Amino acid sequence: MSGKILSVKEDGSSECGIWSCTPGERTVTFANDEFCFFLDGEGSYVRDDGEVIPVKKGSVIFFAKGWSGRSIITKTLSKAFMCR
Repeated sequence: MSGKILSVKEDGSSECGIWSCTPGERTVTFANDEFCFFLDGEGSYVRDDGEVIPVKKGSVIFFAKGWSGRSIITKTLSKAFMCR
């Protein structure tokens, strides 16, 4: 997993950047609201209640603060993101 923060609001209330992760399965919980635009790769996010969210190049997803589940990456995934 790697990433680069491109900008942070002066008061620290939001940030944006680029993130990439290799194939695998991980447990994830979003600490903040996060808007994602997927640049490349394939996979899915499976919420704790079973909802499956497939992602691939061009997918746009919003994860609300506290969203919890699993990230299942089948092809190296990269995204541009904005957190608040």
